[in-house]
Amino acid sequence: MTPSARVQAAIDLLDQVIEAARRNGAPADRLITEGFRQRRYAGSKDRRAIRELVYGAIRACGPVPESGRAAMLRLAQGDPAIAGLFDGSPYGPAAISPEELPAQGGIAPEWLEAKLAASGIEGDAARALLGRAPLDIRVNRLNASRDGLELPLAGESLAAPDGLRLPEGTPVDQWEAYRSGQVEVQDGGSQICCLAVQAAPGETVIDLCAGAGGKTLALAAAMDNRGRLIAADTDRARLSRLAPRAERAGAVVAETVLLDPGRELAALAPWRGLADAVLVDAPCSGTGTWRRNPEARWRLTPAQLARYVETQARLMDVAADLVRPGGRLVYVTCSLLDEEGAGQVEDFLKRHSGWLAEVPELPAGTPRGEGIRLTPSADGTDGFFIARLSRA
Repeated sequence: MTPSARVQAAIDLLDQVIEAARRNGAPADRLITEGFRQRRYAGSKDRRAIRELVYGAIRACGPVPESGRAAMLRLAQGDPAIAGLFDGSPYGPAAISPEELPAQGGIAPEWLEAKLAASGIEGDAARALLGRAPLDIRVNRLNASRDGLELPLAGESLAAPDGLRLPEGTPVDQWEAYRSGQVEVQDGGSQICCLAVQAAPGETVIDLCAGAGGKTLALAAAMDNRGRLIAADTDRARLSRLAPRAERAGAVVAETVLLDPGRELAALAPWRGLADAVLVDAPCSGTGTWRRNPEARWRLTPAQLARYVETQARLMDVAADLVRPGGRLVYVTCSLLDEEGAGQVEDFLKRHSGWLAEVPELPAGTPRGEGIRLTPSADGTDGFFIARLSRA
């Protein structure tokens, strides 16, 4: 493909990404993969270049662009080489007309930028949300030790004690250490979230929003497979992926529990008042993960955010019912909005007497309200809010 044809292919894909964002359709990575299936003539270098153009344009725009062409024009404003490829050549984009306007720049839609600023995320801290995410792995102490493990690449040590950072694009899934369950791909910030749980051998620990089990596996390693670890979630498809992952990692998960939204306690009744620790990695806006999913900021609406906040509060109340006296509830969101973080903890303490906030001592992060915040700019991780609450 010619460079101009690559730009036009990226514009076509951007049109699909924008439309999907407006109607909450398929994510960008899936649309791009499907687009390449339809363009089998595109070689590996073409696909890599097109992908770079698509994500570059997504990151360059703040609000949802009018079109893929407008988004690419925004990217071209900062790159004359791309602007020169709007040349009207065969399979390339038409020349730029004087009256054409590029898409609006910025960090996010204006209402969302304002909420981030009100939560202390602006300037460099906000711009860092749209950088490139690193590739982090966790050494699985059930099968290996960090000091004794030999890997094709040594990696850079992270604040998380079992974490290593590798160059972007490292084919970790092809390593023998990965196939044998000695390492797991997990963001360093996510690893730090698991440290806040302080899961110990012999305890009963519930991962209330386990998803596909990334944090569940880290908790199993911390418990040394001794105790009772329960993984629960409302998403059957995601929860079903935990079993093969646990088998590869050598992790013992006592039970997986499929939850009915709004009736979680019915399924979790056997553990009411018995858990030493409950991790609530709650559904959220995902503002801390835009480096991985930059188009997600186009999908969020004020109404959706309000629903997330309501769900988070309800799940914290469910978790409170599961914790034994003297036990702990660890609340985590990959959001940097205070209403999903410090504000949730403040409201929980108002609703529940006999609970105290304990700001966890972690190897990274900055205090925020009654918890700790991790950010890409300050900590080099995805963005997280982490709080630990103890029941008297």
